[in-house]
Parts: sequence; C-alpha cells; structure tokens
Amino acid sequence: MSDDLPGLDLTRLREHLDRELPGLVTGPLTAQLVQGGRSNLTYIVGDGAQNWVVRRPPLGHVLATAHDMSREHRVMSALAGTSVPVPRTHLLCQDDDVLGAPFYVMEYVPGTVYRSPELTTNLSVEQRRDLSLRLIDVLADLHTLDPEQVGLGDFGRPDGFLERQVRRWSKQLAASRSRELDDIERLAELLGARVPATRHTGIVHGDYRLDNVLVGDSLEISAVLDWEMATLGDPLTDVGLLAVYWEGLDGIKNNPIAKGIGPEYEFPPVRELWQRYAERSGIDLSDVEWYRAFGFFKLAVISEGIHYRYAHGQTVGDGFEHVGALVPHLVSQGLSALDEEA
Repeated sequence: MSDDLPGLDLTRLREHLDRELPGLVTGPLTAQLVQGGRSNLTYIVGDGAQNWVVRRPPLGHVLATAHDMSREHRVMSALAGTSVPVPRTHLLCQDDDVLGAPFYVMEYVPGTVYRSPELTTNLSVEQRRDLSLRLIDVLADLHTLDPEQVGLGDFGRPDGFLERQVRRWSKQLAASRSRELDDIERLAELLGARVPATRHTGIVHGDYRLDNVLVGDSLEISAVLDWEMATLGDPLTDVGLLAVYWEGLDGIKNNPIAKGIGPEYEFPPVRELWQRYAERSGIDLSDVEWYRAFGFFKLAVISEGIHYRYAHGQTVGDGFEHVGALVPHLVSQGLSALDEEA
C-alpha cells in the first residue's frame, strides 16, 4: 500500500470519514489501486486494523451518467440482506470538493477474481462445475427479486427496454467507427427487426460474468461487483451476454477478454447453465438465442470502440492491439445465433 494515488487524496478522505463516520478510522490511511483505466477506479484503503474499498469515476471523466456513483451505491445498498451477495455500503459522497468527483466507500470482501487460465486451471473439473452453477444461481436469484420490495421500483424504465438497447448500442457504434464493417450494421438491423416480447422484468446487472464476482475459499460467490450498468429491464440480456463471455470466444488467439472459462477449459456448456437458470428462476428462455445475438452485438460495439481508441493512440497498456480482431468474429457469431433463433 502507498500514500496518495491519482484520484485519491487520503488526507481529504480521512477528514471526510472522521466527519461523517466518526470512529470508523483508527489509524493513518494507506491505499492501493486495484482497478483502473476505462472503468471506475477502485482502491483498497486501510488504517492498519481494517480495510475498505473506495470507488470513484475515472480521471478526466466527463459523462457522469456512465459512471454514476450514486447508482452503484443505491443498487448495492438495496440488495443488502437479499440472496444476492454484495459488499455492505458505508457512505456515498457527492461533494466533488473531497476527491474531485463523487465516490462511495464499501466493505472490503476477501475473495478471488477468476480472470485467467492460470487461476481457473487450479480448480478441479468438479470445482469448475460447482462454481459455474453457483454463478448462474446468483444471477437467477437477482433476476427473480421484486424490485419494488427492495426499493428499486423506479431504478429504470422497463417499457421499451430492448428496443432502446438496440438503438443505444447502434448509436455507440456510429460514434466509434474507424473502418468498414458492413455485417455489424446488418446484425443491428436484424436485431431491431426481431426484438422479442419481454417475458419478465427485473434488476439487470449489465455485465455479469465470472470475473465480476468475488469467489470465497469454499467457492461460494462472496460478492457481486461492478454494478455501474445496472438498471431495470429485461434480465435475459444478462443471460445472453454471459453466454458470449462463457463460450462465444472459444479458440480466439490472443483473446484479451473472458479468459480461462467455458467448455474450452472444461467448464460446463452454456446450455447446461441455461437449463439451471430456467429451473431456478422459472423464466422462459424460448427466445434466448436473440439475447445471445444481442450480447455478441453489444460486445462487438464495445470492442470496436476500444479499437477506435487504440487506432487513435488513446489507450495505455498492453493487449489493445488484439481487440479489433475480435469484432468480425463477434459479429459473425451474432448472426449465427440469429440463424439458430429463426
């Protein structure tokens, strides 16, 4: 751990915590940045006796709605005490004078983030299956919660959710085009023309995958993280996108995302997870291939945006040079999913 880090003034943070939560901090604060870059910044902060986690938007961030601290704080606070494990929230600060941006403080939950083959291959095949079923069980539990009962009845606009999602990501694509990708526009058009009727409305995580949860020593899901895209809508968008991460990138050389999971690494196939989800949630999966196709489209647009920034010299770090090569594969897989759905 260290002293001040970019985006985190420990003196100001300590003063604010002493003012709002007197007695919480008992020693000098130190901090470690554990997640940075394009997403919200995550720090582990400690006083020598206990640790907490501080989350704030990226540095230089201008689109507040894309990194809404109050949104993350609200959904995790609402889910406390439910069957969906989340860190306990301590404080939300919307005063930019403290750290230069809104932030919140939450409980530090120990656990492992399984985001590489080096980690997942340490598990036995039986453990991989058990972890997979626990992952999908938590998603089913999230989707069957009553938003009204947990105080999230006004957390989003479920009506027209799927149509808006297709339009939103199509607009995002138009804003980050740097090359010809005719098939991606065809995929968007087909998705828009075949939008299914929403069969169930619930809390949507927005980016649910294995490396967005913490896993405890007994392979239980100890916390679901990264709620910045959460909303109310059609929860099968989570199911479709999880399928893309799970086995939609099998065999891709230099794959920079979703590493070490899926049948390629002796995890159960996604159809087994779908069956488990349907049994636990009672939600009809008749149109699941459309949702998988939409997941491919969403991830293709995100990847194209990253490729655009890489091509314009706006990325820092390794691996970005491989992202652009994913896009044609994702588009092709999306079209194939629609062929299966037709």
